Amino acid sequence: MTKKMRRATAKPLGGLALAALLAACAQQQAAGPAARVYAVDLQGQAKNCTVPTNVSLRPERATDATMSLDNDGGWCGVTVAQPGPKPYDYGVVRTRPSNGRVLIRTVGDRTRVDYFPNAAFGGTDNFAVRLMPGGVEMNVAVTVAYTPPPAPPAPPTPPARTPARRR
Repeated sequence: MTKKMRRATAKPLGGLALAALLAACAQQQAAGPAARVYAVDLQGQAKNCTVPTNVSLRPERATDATMSLDNDGGWCGVTVAQPGPKPYDYGVVRTRPSNGRVLIRTVGDRTRVDYFPNAAFGGTDNFAVRLMPGGVEMNVAVTVAYTPPPAPPAPPTPPARTPARRR
């Protein structure tokens, strides 16, 4: 073995460190498998997205929720779940928004209802979804803030021409 190879080899764990590592794994497995949330599920959210944290859906009547966001090209989502928590199997858009799109998807052990405003839209919008099983409905009122980008600067004015002197 060369000197460089000896440095790169992993050192074995001591008996106490190995026991602690195995105990931590056993505790994690006993707690049950956790639902996975991938980094891609969290990318692209609007920088300013305000939604209620606990939306409890009831089968007997539609639940109203509000959402406000800045239109910077990102989405804003309301997260809901069945008891457990457990995600809904699927969702249907009952009323489409007039100025955006809706995407219903599973993220970990919950269901997220995402709203994507149209480019350069600012104002109010609304939509309604039905989630299955259970047929629970949610009406969402959306407020979108949009600030148009500043106008580009005017081109510089050319310097004034001075007439040439005659001799």
